[in-house]
Amino acid sequence: MSLKSRADVKRLQLEKLNKHQSGLALLQSNNMFYQRKLEGLSLPLTSLDIFHSLPFTTKDDLLHDQKHYPPFGTNLSYSFSHYIRIHSTSGTMGQRLKWLDTRSSWAWVVDCWVEIYRKIGVGPEDRIFAAFGFGPFAGFWAGFEAAQQVGALAISGGSQSTLQRLDWLLDSKATVLLSTPTYALHLAEVARKHDIDLTSSTIQTTIHAGEPGASLPLTKSRIEKAWGARCWDHAGLTEVGAWGYECPLGGGMHLIETEFIGEVLDLDTNAPVANGQMGELVLTNLGRWAMPNLRYRTGDLVCFESSPCACESPFIRFPGGILGRVDDMIQVRGTNVYPGAVETIVLKYNEVVEFEVEVFKKGEMWEMALQVELVPGTEVSVRKAIIQSLQSGLGIRTSVQIAPAGSLPRYEMKSQRFRIRK
Repeated sequence: MSLKSRADVKRLQLEKLNKHQSGLALLQSNNMFYQRKLEGLSLPLTSLDIFHSLPFTTKDDLLHDQKHYPPFGTNLSYSFSHYIRIHSTSGTMGQRLKWLDTRSSWAWVVDCWVEIYRKIGVGPEDRIFAAFGFGPFAGFWAGFEAAQQVGALAISGGSQSTLQRLDWLLDSKATVLLSTPTYALHLAEVARKHDIDLTSSTIQTTIHAGEPGASLPLTKSRIEKAWGARCWDHAGLTEVGAWGYECPLGGGMHLIETEFIGEVLDLDTNAPVANGQMGELVLTNLGRWAMPNLRYRTGDLVCFESSPCACESPFIRFPGGILGRVDDMIQVRGTNVYPGAVETIVLKYNEVVEFEVEVFKKGEMWEMALQVELVPGTEVSVRKAIIQSLQSGLGIRTSVQIAPAGSLPRYEMKSQRFRIRK
């Protein structure tokens, strides 16, 4: 659908909310979870301002609902027989959040990925290599199925070692790599150890999600140098869908506003932030009505921008992509520190192979210590440089220790470089 202005975007979003057979009317009549949140709401809505006054949905709300109404909770708009797929979040903090889809809602999830491929320029001539195990996360499956929808050859890299994946990727002459940014760098590291030149491979495009790295200029540059390919970021959540794609002209991460309503809210007041300001991203999906999310607090930090983009898209955008997580901020010696800021500083040194950060309490103050794997022969000089850069960039002095080669973990899924020792 061709949208020319912000007014066009908002008009379409209001129409989707007010659809009779789906939208808010469906939730008021069929969805017990949202019946409680939408009590007293008059339909159809006459403006999005009314929608923006509705209660938020949080991950804790959804987990509490599934805990008290096991196993899937009350956020279901149809009888159970209509649902054909189940996915979940990782559950690393305890209870996993389960998400169900009907045939129609899953088709919508896949279509969001199709839109991302189209914006990036991936199509029938491509061979897309999915370098991850096919676990319960919706994004992996949706990206793989969407590859087929755009007419590309979909190549599974599941249930293989990193070296086996490299061999399969090269042998199948893949042109597109799907992975987390951390794993793309790990693939490159293993390739170097085995004298494999990835820059001479057929890979032309790499697409990443699962962590903020691919929007960090230094991480993006590392991936592009290692693979000799254009690196793209995109964003999504199991419980929301694939919601964003990197602007081809460098304007930031565009929200697919034909399918999502996005808000960026001040962390303290919950008021909308102005252009250029940072806040928490709140999302509503407009096509996954079988198990929807209204005004969902994603916990992602973004910088809001709605001014015209050079690519002429009317969609709002987030320069720098996802900047971090609301709950990832740590206070070290009275200074607020985000993992992305540390990564930006550490990875500007090409000698850094991998790193890990530990935060711990010493007396009444929180301290931070790093372990870094470095290219042999560079340990002394680079260690000193990292210490100085962290001090000038973050305003704190940090312990940096050299880790033995190969001793730090490598990640296929979301990296867990930051650990808090209590």
